[in-house]
Amino acid sequence: MTTVVETTTSDNAIDHTELVSRAEALIPLLQKNAVSTEEHRRVDQDNIDAMDQAGLFRVSVPRRHGGFEADFRTWIAIEEALGRGDGSTAWAFSLLNIGNWFVGLYGEQAQEEIYGTAGGARTCGVFTPSGSSTKVDGGWRVTGKWGFASGSWHANWAMVGFPLTDSDGNPDVGFGMIPVSDYSIEETWFVAGMSGSGSNTVVLDDVFVPEHRVLALGASAVHGLPTPFTDESLYQAPFLAPGCLILAGPQLGLARAALDLVIEKAGRRGIAYSSYEQQTYAPTVQLAVAEAAAQIESARALVYTLCDEVTTTVAAGRTLELADRTRIRVANAYAIKTAREAIRTLVSAHGASSFANANPLQRIWRDSEAASRHAFALFETAAEVHGKVLLGVDELPTTLL
Repeated sequence: MTTVVETTTSDNAIDHTELVSRAEALIPLLQKNAVSTEEHRRVDQDNIDAMDQAGLFRVSVPRRHGGFEADFRTWIAIEEALGRGDGSTAWAFSLLNIGNWFVGLYGEQAQEEIYGTAGGARTCGVFTPSGSSTKVDGGWRVTGKWGFASGSWHANWAMVGFPLTDSDGNPDVGFGMIPVSDYSIEETWFVAGMSGSGSNTVVLDDVFVPEHRVLALGASAVHGLPTPFTDESLYQAPFLAPGCLILAGPQLGLARAALDLVIEKAGRRGIAYSSYEQQTYAPTVQLAVAEAAAQIESARALVYTLCDEVTTTVAAGRTLELADRTRIRVANAYAIKTAREAIRTLVSAHGASSFANANPLQRIWRDSEAASRHAFALFETAAEVHGKVLLGVDELPTTLL
């Protein structure tokens, strides 16, 4: 059963260090439950309860609703810590966290309704427009299926993207917030990596979504976001920036977990068909560990620099222009790619036993390979978009920038 955390003024004022320390304290639990999470294809309930008790699901919630309203650096640091324990848990948390942040872009009525959910909001989401909608008095009726809703088993709200027509008859995209009572989950997440993230399919069958729970993308671009709380700079960031950055946190944690594991076991493992009884003294392993450590440190430095840039920019009331947004996306994707390469290097250094079912390294490797293929994390896609912007090509392959 989910634990409800009592919120106090002092609790709201908890700083970055305390929140990250809370996440780090959960690493042993997440490691212990990693096999269970993978086998059951959902985050172990003990993990969810522990994160809830630590207040982590309130990280991106506004202070006026009992949250911490933490900056993007704090988000990523928490995700990185969780990723050191279990990739699937970190991934599900990351997506539920960004879902809760997205609620802060809506108007006051929607925020009151969603953030006021008993036990606290946990919002999964699929931003890809799908399904169909019909305009009716007071809102829309929406039908469709939305795949890859990470954290779906533990969410109490789902945000889905769907096509709509604005008041002038122009096509637009709406993002609707749906309570768990109005949607069902179709179990479709049978995968080789990030198996426990619960990234299943959200199903709506002629569900009424009131206007106050729909954010129209085109209208928001022209008239601004519905939220009246414009002094809360965290919720003034363009979606693409935090939407990409959150995908790096779990990857950094996985890479760190791989490095720690290989170093810890090096003194107890030899190298087959060689004179090395301990990997510790083999130059090939020494070089591999050093290279991987440098790759991880480089990736971390880049991601946290991007976090600080976004936080500083929106806090100053400035706008991240198109070239800034695509640059942040490709740089973040490059960091994810670099962390993935570090894990590959470590797997090779560790040897063939990396792939034994009993070895956590094989799960770390699979989780990394799967997570790094997310559309917002894939370097090649991000590079194409940013390359077009740099070269002055007007026609871009996506409008979600």
